[in-house]
Amino acid sequence: MTPDLSVDLQIELGLRLVAGLVLGAVIGFERELHRQPAGFRTHSLVSLGAALFTIVSAYAFTGPNVDPTRIAAQIVSGIGFIGAGTILQHRGSVRGLTTAASLWSVAAIGTAAGAGLLIMAVIGTLLILVVLALLDRVEVFATRRLQLPGEDKPRSPSGDEDGRSEDMP
Repeated sequence: MTPDLSVDLQIELGLRLVAGLVLGAVIGFERELHRQPAGFRTHSLVSLGAALFTIVSAYAFTGPNVDPTRIAAQIVSGIGFIGAGTILQHRGSVRGLTTAASLWSVAAIGTAAGAGLLIMAVIGTLLILVVLALLDRVEVFATRRLQLPGEDKPRSPSGDEDGRSEDMP
């Protein structure tokens, strides 16, 4: 049985959807800049979908014998199928792991936004951006500085041919 939702609550829930979309889009934009196969639209849709599923599970399915967390729990495993589609073996190395992980993380951002945990969603988005943008530079610096094996070719700062083992060229 669906509860009667006030107009104010429906507006708040709509804003949660917008927050999930925008935060997913920010991460997707970073992926788009690095020309990854899952970019702006994909990350936006995953985050928006996770937010919508979370809201539906919390507000549409209520009652004494209903567990609203079941739908939200399936987001975690369901997004794994999309992520698995981004992982490929290419020339002896595995590629797409970072893209798959970013999609999985964006689903968590959408889930947080849908649950009304907007500050956690924003902080999570910022931390994901740190991992995607900043830690890549730290990895390149450390690999070169410590002369670690695995760098077959230098990385381009533009991201056109970044040589990452995790992502698609």
